[in-house]
Amino acid sequence: MNQISFTDTYTLGEIVLENEHYRHYHYPEMLVRYDSNFIEFKQGSTLQEFIKAEEYLKEFHQKRGQNHLKFLFPVNYNPQVDLKAFLKEIGYGVGLLELYAIKPTDFPILPGNSDIEIQSVTRETLENLVNLKYQQDLEFGEEFAEQKKELTRRQFDNLMIQQVLAFYKGVAVGYVDLIISKETVEIDDLSVGELYQKKGIGSRLQQFAMTSYPNRTIILLADGTDTPREMYRKQNYQYLGFKFEILKVN
Repeated sequence: MNQISFTDTYTLGEIVLENEHYRHYHYPEMLVRYDSNFIEFKQGSTLQEFIKAEEYLKEFHQKRGQNHLKFLFPVNYNPQVDLKAFLKEIGYGVGLLELYAIKPTDFPILPGNSDIEIQSVTRETLENLVNLKYQQDLEFGEEFAEQKKELTRRQFDNLMIQQVLAFYKGVAVGYVDLIISKETVEIDDLSVGELYQKKGIGSRLQQFAMTSYPNRTIILLADGTDTPREMYRKQNYQYLGFKFEILKVN
């Protein structure tokens, strides 16, 4: 488990610039997806280094009609006091990404539930997934939700991504994407409709990953300020580190 790190997680986007200080990720197919269009610092950043990187990213995004700025800091790095003060002053929101991992045999055994069915997405059920994700994504804006539709369809043909649907009494109510690599499977974009939460559906979506890939380490990224991280800890996931992320939307 110790060898698992943030480098094992999946980033949708291409590196369009890399220097000694940072990597710049860009995904022209979905410019409004913050998690695909950002700068990741490779080492601790001084205030002046950050300002220089911000100027570069701002110019790059403005040329493409993008209205956000997002930055990730190195693993387990806490930005300096003067940089934190500057970020707060100019309106950046600060978040925390936490990395978790688990061996499938350590995941709690769940009782059977005939109301819940978990299955891989097929060509016949793909539009169920597209429509379900669209409804969930509307909270991030109609433009994002519309572009996500096409992303979901593209990912169906991506052999390294397994799309999974959860049905409750025959109705599609939840989903997860499993990102498959040689050593790990990453749980990504897990969601259950609000009316169907607290029924064990999210846990069974995770269980599907455990039973489908018993010989790989299951990993996920969690919001370090949100309640699901407590659920992951209770499910025996191991905490492996954090990254600060900052975002400003104009």
